[in-house]
Amino acid sequence: MVDFIVIIPARYASSRFPGKPLAEIAGKPMLAHVAERARKSGAREVLIATDHPEIAAAAGRYGFTAVMTRRSHASGTDRLAEVVARRRYPARQIVVNVQGDEPLIEPALIREVASNLARHRDAQIATVCTPIHDARDLANPNIVKVVLDNDGYALYFSRAPVPHARDASARSHDPSRRQPAIPRGLPVYRHLGLYAYHCGFLRRFTRLKPALIERFEALEQLRALAHGFRISVAITHKAPHPGIDTPQDLQRARRQFRRA
Repeated sequence: MVDFIVIIPARYASSRFPGKPLAEIAGKPMLAHVAERARKSGAREVLIATDHPEIAAAAGRYGFTAVMTRRSHASGTDRLAEVVARRRYPARQIVVNVQGDEPLIEPALIREVASNLARHRDAQIATVCTPIHDARDLANPNIVKVVLDNDGYALYFSRAPVPHARDASARSHDPSRRQPAIPRGLPVYRHLGLYAYHCGFLRRFTRLKPALIERFEALEQLRALAHGFRISVAITHKAPHPGIDTPQDLQRARRQFRRA
């Protein structure tokens, strides 16, 4: 069994959904559902990294420890790094970043990403992806794609439809069709925003200079690749439940919980 800690970044402010971690689902705040699933993953410790006292209070009511962090953080990764530094975890301790807006996340997936990093000692980060079967998802810039090498390490992450099947695309081009089908056998994967880090690298990562490709793609993980660090990527064939970004997503999640 791998030893790992889960940290859930949960900020109050959101341009599309202020106060999202406190949104009620099946009688509990969203944050509590996420934390309970993280606890079922086998994590030694589950922490809530927040910038708001109401979120910290809600975590405490459901038996979880909250760590108050600065409001000025640009990303959840920066928030994690502050928690890691304050709690003085050893450099090789594995910490998993679980997004606070995924109340249906599978505990086994959390455990798998931690185990993946433990198995690949030359990797500084581990994450997960799932095959893309719908051509509309491949073309959607809001769905991040990842290209892997032969050993399962990330070569590149992009919002563009990569890898591009040049010959198949040319043969199947039809102006009357919105999007050609994905060619059989093309290894296209959707990246899922679940990360495991070694604490020593997490502290170092936030001090790295942002890369140009990171700024243009708006993908923070490209900073690690640009600086020569390795990201091991596990493939899951079980499509994950989508996260909650808007009040409309919240209504969908409430319906799913009622059916469960």
